[in-house]
Amino acid sequence: MTLQDTVRETVREEVAGVTALGKQAVESGAYLYPVKGIFYFASHRNLWGPLTSRLAPLLGLSTGVIASMFMFTYVPQSILLTFVNGPVAWISTIALVLSESAVIITALSRSFLIDEALIDIFDAVLLQENLPMLVQNGRELNPSDNVLGRLGKAVKKPFSKFTIKSLVSYLVWLPLNFIPVVGTAIFIFVQGRKLGPTYHARYFQLKNYNAGQRSTFVEQNKPAYISFGTVAMLLQLVPIVSIMFAYTNTVGAALWAVDIEKGHRPAEGKHIGGVVASDVAEKKEL
Repeated sequence: MTLQDTVRETVREEVAGVTALGKQAVESGAYLYPVKGIFYFASHRNLWGPLTSRLAPLLGLSTGVIASMFMFTYVPQSILLTFVNGPVAWISTIALVLSESAVIITALSRSFLIDEALIDIFDAVLLQENLPMLVQNGRELNPSDNVLGRLGKAVKKPFSKFTIKSLVSYLVWLPLNFIPVVGTAIFIFVQGRKLGPTYHARYFQLKNYNAGQRSTFVEQNKPAYISFGTVAMLLQLVPIVSIMFAYTNTVGAALWAVDIEKGHRPAEGKHIGGVVASDVAEKKEL
Protein backbone atom coordinates (compact mmCIF):
# COMPACT_ATOMS: atom_id res chain seq x y z
CA MET A 1 0.00 0.00 0.00
CA THR A 2 1.40 3.38 -1.03
CA LEU A 3 1.64 6.39 1.29
CA GLN A 4 -1.21 8.04 -0.59
CA ASP A 5 -3.42 4.99 -0.12
CA THR A 6 -2.54 4.89 3.59
CA VAL A 7 -3.50 8.54 4.00
CA ARG A 8 -6.79 8.01 2.18
CA GLU A 9 -7.62 4.97 4.28
CA THR A 10 -6.79 6.83 7.50
CA VAL A 11 -8.94 9.78 6.50
CA ARG A 12 -11.78 7.44 5.52
CA GLU A 13 -11.61 5.70 8.91
CA GLU A 14 -11.53 8.99 10.79
CA VAL A 15 -14.52 10.34 8.86
CA ALA A 16 -16.42 7.10 9.49
CA GLY A 17 -15.61 7.33 13.20
CA VAL A 18 -16.77 10.94 13.46
CA THR A 19 -19.91 10.14 11.47
CA ALA A 20 -20.75 7.22 13.77
CA LEU A 21 -20.11 9.36 16.85
CA GLY A 22 -22.34 12.10 15.44
CA LYS A 23 -25.11 9.58 14.79
CA GLN A 24 -24.85 8.28 18.35
CA ALA A 25 -24.92 11.84 19.65
CA VAL A 26 -28.19 12.51 17.84
CA GLU A 27 -29.68 9.18 18.90
CA SER A 28 -28.85 9.92 22.56
CA GLY A 29 -31.45 12.70 22.58
CA ALA A 30 -29.34 14.71 25.04
CA TYR A 31 -29.42 17.69 22.65
CA LEU A 32 -33.02 18.22 23.76
CA TYR A 33 -32.12 19.02 27.37
CA PRO A 34 -30.84 22.58 26.73
CA VAL A 35 -34.17 23.25 24.98
CA LYS A 36 -36.12 21.61 27.82
CA GLY A 37 -34.16 23.81 30.20
CA ILE A 38 -35.46 26.94 28.47
CA PHE A 39 -39.11 25.92 28.79
CA TYR A 40 -38.70 24.59 32.33
CA PHE A 41 -37.00 27.78 33.50
CA ALA A 42 -39.62 29.95 31.79
CA SER A 43 -42.49 28.04 33.42
CA HIS A 44 -41.04 28.00 36.96
CA ARG A 45 -40.91 31.57 38.24
CA ASN A 46 -39.63 30.35 41.60
CA LEU A 47 -36.28 29.66 39.89
CA TRP A 48 -35.82 33.17 38.49
CA GLY A 49 -34.28 34.77 41.58
CA PRO A 50 -30.60 33.94 40.95
CA LEU A 51 -30.89 35.37 37.42
CA THR A 52 -33.06 38.45 38.00
CA SER A 53 -30.93 39.61 40.93
CA ARG A 54 -27.91 39.72 38.59
CA LEU A 55 -29.66 40.59 35.33
CA ALA A 56 -28.62 44.24 35.01
CA PRO A 57 -24.86 43.72 35.48
CA LEU A 58 -24.92 40.60 33.30
CA LEU A 59 -26.65 42.37 30.41
CA GLY A 60 -24.25 45.28 30.78
CA LEU A 61 -21.28 42.92 30.71
CA SER A 62 -22.55 41.03 27.66
CA THR A 63 -23.38 44.17 25.71
CA GLY A 64 -20.06 45.81 26.54
CA VAL A 65 -17.92 42.80 25.63
CA ILE A 66 -19.73 42.03 22.36
CA ALA A 67 -19.77 45.67 21.23
CA SER A 68 -16.06 46.05 22.03
CA MET A 69 -15.12 42.83 20.26
CA PHE A 70 -16.96 43.77 17.07
CA MET A 71 -15.58 47.30 17.19
CA PHE A 72 -11.93 46.34 17.64
CA THR A 73 -11.54 42.77 16.32
CA TYR A 74 -14.12 42.20 13.56
CA VAL A 75 -12.38 44.11 10.76
CA PRO A 76 -8.84 42.73 11.23
CA GLN A 77 -10.12 39.17 11.64
CA SER A 78 -12.41 39.56 8.63
CA ILE A 79 -9.50 40.72 6.48
CA LEU A 80 -7.41 37.76 7.63
CA LEU A 81 -10.19 35.24 7.04
CA THR A 82 -10.91 36.68 3.58
CA PHE A 83 -7.63 35.20 2.34
CA VAL A 84 -8.77 31.67 3.13
CA ASN A 85 -12.57 31.86 3.22
CA GLY A 86 -13.19 34.24 0.33
CA PRO A 87 -16.68 35.80 0.07
CA VAL A 88 -18.06 33.79 3.00
CA ALA A 89 -15.44 35.20 5.38
CA TRP A 90 -18.01 37.44 7.06
CA ILE A 91 -19.94 34.37 8.26
CA SER A 92 -16.87 32.77 9.81
CA THR A 93 -15.80 36.11 11.28
CA ILE A 94 -19.14 36.72 13.00
CA ALA A 95 -19.12 33.20 14.44
CA LEU A 96 -15.51 33.69 15.55
CA VAL A 97 -16.13 37.05 17.24
CA LEU A 98 -19.25 35.73 18.99
CA SER A 99 -17.33 32.68 20.15
CA GLU A 100 -14.48 34.82 21.46
CA SER A 101 -16.97 37.12 23.16
CA ALA A 102 -18.73 34.13 24.75
CA VAL A 103 -15.44 32.91 26.21
CA ILE A 104 -14.64 36.35 27.66
CA ILE A 105 -18.18 36.85 29.02
CA THR A 106 -18.19 33.37 30.54
CA ALA A 107 -14.79 33.90 32.14
CA LEU A 108 -15.74 37.25 33.66
CA SER A 109 -19.26 36.33 34.73
CA ARG A 110 -18.28 32.96 36.20
CA SER A 111 -15.44 34.58 38.12
CA PHE A 112 -17.40 37.50 39.56
CA LEU A 113 -21.16 37.09 39.15
CA ILE A 114 -22.85 33.76 38.50
CA ASP A 115 -20.83 30.76 39.66
CA GLU A 116 -22.73 30.46 42.95
CA ALA A 117 -26.01 31.23 41.20
CA LEU A 118 -25.58 28.30 38.80
CA ILE A 119 -25.07 25.95 41.73
CA ASP A 120 -28.26 27.30 43.32
CA ILE A 121 -30.20 26.79 40.08
CA PHE A 122 -28.93 23.23 39.65
CA ASP A 123 -29.73 22.25 43.23
CA ALA A 124 -33.12 24.00 43.11
CA VAL A 125 -34.18 21.93 40.09
CA LEU A 126 -33.21 18.73 41.92
CA LEU A 127 -35.30 19.83 44.90
CA GLN A 128 -38.18 20.79 42.61
CA GLU A 129 -38.03 17.26 41.19
CA ASN A 130 -38.02 15.61 44.65
CA LEU A 131 -34.37 14.63 45.04
CA PRO A 132 -33.55 16.31 48.38
CA MET A 133 -31.28 13.50 49.58
CA LEU A 134 -29.01 14.01 46.58
CA VAL A 135 -28.83 17.76 47.21
CA GLN A 136 -27.98 17.14 50.87
CA ASN A 137 -24.73 15.56 49.72
CA GLY A 138 -23.54 19.03 48.81
CA ARG A 139 -25.35 21.56 50.99
CA GLU A 140 -27.49 22.15 54.02
CA LEU A 141 -31.25 22.37 53.53
CA ASN A 142 -33.54 24.79 55.33
CA PRO A 143 -37.20 24.22 56.20
CA SER A 144 -39.13 26.35 53.71
CA ASP A 145 -42.03 26.18 51.28
CA ASN A 146 -39.96 28.00 48.66
CA VAL A 147 -37.47 25.87 46.72
CA LEU A 148 -34.79 28.58 46.77
CA GLY A 149 -35.49 29.22 50.42
CA ARG A 150 -34.58 25.60 51.17
CA LEU A 151 -31.06 26.12 49.85
CA GLY A 152 -28.73 26.48 52.82
CA LYS A 153 -24.96 26.78 53.01
CA ALA A 154 -23.07 24.88 50.31
CA VAL A 155 -20.64 22.42 51.85
CA LYS A 156 -18.97 21.29 48.63
CA LYS A 157 -16.57 23.07 46.30
CA PRO A 158 -18.42 24.97 43.56
CA PHE A 159 -18.20 24.49 39.80
CA SER A 160 -14.72 24.69 38.30
CA LYS A 161 -13.96 28.26 37.41
CA PHE A 162 -12.57 29.43 34.09
CA THR A 163 -8.90 28.35 33.95
CA ILE A 164 -5.79 29.16 31.93
CA LYS A 165 -5.88 25.57 30.68
CA SER A 166 -9.33 26.03 29.16
CA LEU A 167 -8.22 29.31 27.54
CA VAL A 168 -5.15 27.64 26.00
CA SER A 169 -7.30 24.79 24.71
CA TYR A 170 -9.67 27.32 23.15
CA LEU A 171 -6.79 29.15 21.43
CA VAL A 172 -5.33 25.89 20.11
CA TRP A 173 -8.55 25.07 18.28
CA LEU A 174 -9.22 28.65 17.17
CA PRO A 175 -7.36 28.32 13.80
CA LEU A 176 -10.04 25.87 12.64
CA ASN A 177 -12.07 28.96 11.76
CA PHE A 178 -9.70 29.57 8.85
CA ILE A 179 -11.28 26.59 7.10
CA PRO A 180 -14.38 27.87 5.23
CA VAL A 181 -17.70 27.01 6.95
CA VAL A 182 -16.69 23.43 7.80
CA GLY A 183 -13.89 24.66 10.06
CA THR A 184 -16.27 26.85 12.05
CA ALA A 185 -18.69 23.93 12.42
CA ILE A 186 -15.90 21.65 13.66
CA PHE A 187 -14.73 24.38 16.06
CA ILE A 188 -18.20 24.65 17.59
CA PHE A 189 -18.42 20.86 17.77
CA VAL A 190 -15.05 20.58 19.54
CA GLN A 191 -15.90 23.32 22.03
CA GLY A 192 -19.30 21.72 22.63
CA ARG A 193 -17.62 18.38 23.33
CA LYS A 194 -15.50 20.03 26.03
CA LEU A 195 -18.41 22.07 27.39
CA GLY A 196 -20.90 19.22 27.83
CA PRO A 197 -19.40 17.48 30.89
CA THR A 198 -18.82 20.81 32.69
CA TYR A 199 -22.58 21.21 33.06
CA HIS A 200 -22.68 18.01 35.13
CA ALA A 201 -19.79 19.04 37.40
CA ARG A 202 -22.26 19.72 40.22
CA TYR A 203 -23.98 16.37 39.64
CA PHE A 204 -20.64 14.57 39.94
CA GLN A 205 -19.95 16.43 43.19
CA LEU A 206 -23.30 15.44 44.64
CA LYS A 207 -22.70 11.82 43.62
CA ASN A 208 -19.29 11.89 45.35
CA TYR A 209 -17.55 10.69 42.21
CA ASN A 210 -13.77 10.88 42.22
CA ALA A 211 -11.76 11.94 39.16
CA GLY A 212 -11.60 8.40 37.79
CA GLN A 213 -15.32 7.81 38.18
CA ARG A 214 -16.12 11.13 36.49
CA SER A 215 -13.84 10.29 33.57
CA THR A 216 -15.40 6.84 33.20
CA PHE A 217 -18.94 8.21 33.28
CA VAL A 218 -18.16 10.95 30.74
CA GLU A 219 -16.29 8.58 28.42
CA GLN A 220 -19.09 6.01 28.44
CA ASN A 221 -21.63 8.75 27.73
CA LYS A 222 -19.46 10.71 25.29
CA PRO A 223 -22.03 10.94 22.45
CA ALA A 224 -24.66 12.31 24.82
CA TYR A 225 -22.29 14.91 26.26
CA ILE A 226 -21.22 15.96 22.77
CA SER A 227 -24.89 16.32 21.82
CA PHE A 228 -25.74 18.37 24.91
CA GLY A 229 -22.57 20.49 24.79
CA THR A 230 -22.90 21.40 21.12
CA VAL A 231 -26.44 22.74 21.53
CA ALA A 232 -25.46 24.50 24.76
CA MET A 233 -22.51 26.08 22.96
CA LEU A 234 -24.70 27.31 20.09
CA LEU A 235 -27.14 28.89 22.54
CA GLN A 236 -24.31 30.65 24.35
CA LEU A 237 -23.21 32.24 21.06
CA VAL A 238 -26.45 34.23 20.87
CA PRO A 239 -25.52 37.90 21.41
CA ILE A 240 -26.56 39.70 24.62
CA VAL A 241 -28.69 36.85 26.03
CA SER A 242 -25.86 34.28 26.10
CA ILE A 243 -25.66 34.55 29.90
CA MET A 244 -29.35 33.74 30.24
CA PHE A 245 -28.70 30.54 28.32
CA ALA A 246 -25.95 29.66 30.81
CA TYR A 247 -28.79 29.49 33.37
CA THR A 248 -31.20 27.55 31.16
CA ASN A 249 -28.46 25.15 30.06
CA THR A 250 -27.79 24.50 33.75
CA VAL A 251 -31.50 23.79 34.24
CA GLY A 252 -31.38 21.39 31.29
CA ALA A 253 -28.35 19.62 32.76
CA ALA A 254 -30.17 19.27 36.08
CA LEU A 255 -33.21 17.80 34.33
CA TRP A 256 -30.93 15.31 32.61
CA ALA A 257 -29.45 14.36 36.00
CA VAL A 258 -32.98 13.95 37.39
CA ASP A 259 -33.90 11.56 34.58
CA ILE A 260 -30.73 9.53 35.18
CA GLU A 261 -31.43 9.34 38.91
CA LYS A 262 -35.05 8.32 38.43
CA GLY A 263 -34.21 5.81 35.73
CA HIS A 264 -36.16 7.63 33.03
CA ARG A 265 -32.96 8.24 31.08
CA PRO A 266 -30.57 5.26 31.06
CA ALA A 267 -26.89 6.19 31.06
CA GLU A 268 -24.21 3.84 29.77
CA GLY A 269 -21.86 4.99 32.50
CA LYS A 270 -24.23 4.86 35.43
CA HIS A 271 -22.76 1.60 36.79
CA ILE A 272 -19.94 3.27 38.69
CA GLY A 273 -18.26 1.50 41.54
CA GLY A 274 -20.69 -1.38 41.01
CA VAL A 275 -23.74 0.75 41.88
CA VAL A 276 -26.48 2.03 39.62
CA ALA A 277 -27.00 5.80 39.94
CA SER A 278 -30.77 5.60 40.31
CA ASP A 279 -30.41 2.86 42.91
CA VAL A 280 -28.30 5.16 45.06
CA ALA A 281 -30.97 7.84 45.05
CA GLU A 282 -33.72 5.36 45.85
CA LYS A 283 -31.81 3.82 48.77
CA LYS A 284 -31.05 7.23 50.25
CA GLU A 285 -34.67 8.29 50.08
CA LEU A 286 -35.91 5.17 51.86
